[in-house]
Amino acid sequence: MRRHIEFITERIVAPDVSAVTLETGAQVEFKGIVRGMENGRVIAGLQYEAYVAMAEVHVGRMIEELGRRWPCHAVWFIHRLGWVPVGEVSLYVRAEASHREGAFRFCIELIDLLKKDAPIWKAAV
Repeated sequence: MRRHIEFITERIVAPDVSAVTLETGAQVEFKGIVRGMENGRVIAGLQYEAYVAMAEVHVGRMIEELGRRWPCHAVWFIHRLGWVPVGEVSLYVRAEASHREGAFRFCIELIDLLKKDAPIWKAAV
């Protein structure tokens, strides 16, 4: 599986859409957008921090584990750090697989694991 893991401080730009192999039949993209409400209060944005070296390893392990259950040809993971205002993308995930079920489930489960286990923190501002 080809994978790309990146933590950036600028706006997230989705990579060019292109199938990695002739076997790719599904491409699922997820963009996590900062909402204007957090825990019932209006916010201007979120401040993200991460222990990047550890987060890269941790996310890589998650991708490998999920790839055994939901085989994908390629996975892109881009997380924004620092100040992210309301309406902008803080997380981008793209999974390419032979079939839609694997690509969708891979994305869903990766995001669920990320929220539970990754050394990435956010604070509403």
